[in-house]
Amino acid sequence: MHNDTFIFTGVIVKENNGFCSICIEIDVASEGLTQEEAKLNLIEAVSLYLESAIENNLPIFRPVPKDENPLLINHEEVIETFDIKISLDIKVHV
Repeated sequence: MHNDTFIFTGVIVKENNGFCSICIEIDVASEGLTQEEAKLNLIEAVSLYLESAIENNLPIFRPVPKDENPLLINHEEVIETFDIKISLDIKVHV
């Protein structure tokens, strides 16, 4: 984490009828008909997960199990890896 920003790793894998995307540090996944749609859907899913985890005092980091991590088990099927940067703007109201 840099200052108020989390940086996670997104991975996109081609599947039969589309693309699967997963954030390996927090085990959040999504999908899309195109590579770009899968990426955008994952970014939204990660944002929503973090918001919910913080609001409900849940653990943020829960990595993908090693035997399910596409970078470790089927890296030849990985289409793209990318950084997901989530800014945490904390505002306090009284």
